[in-house]
Amino acid sequence: MSVEALQQAKSEAVAARARFLDTLGETQQRLRPGNLANEAWTGVKTKAADAAGGAVSAARKRPGMLALVVGGLALFFARKPIGRAAKKVVSRRRRKRNEDGA
Repeated sequence: MSVEALQQAKSEAVAARARFLDTLGETQQRLRPGNLANEAWTGVKTKAADAAGGAVSAARKRPGMLALVVGGLALFFARKPIGRAAKKVVSRRRRKRNEDGA
């Protein structure tokens, strides 16, 4: 191997090592917990915005279906108060019927 070939190989090795260290530094930067969390949060925000846009589009296409779903959810969440109110109405009617019949 000639001196020139040896010098060429050494300079190529130095350049390869510099490229490797740059890549390693970039990788370490990307893998920092703060950067990972930021990327994840950005992804979540993007997906949520896309889902919200899809929901708005679907609601515009089928407003009747939206009304049924929202009404069903409202009834589901209000089932206990509605049940208590119905029991009160029934018990008042029974009391009134008993008072009128007695």
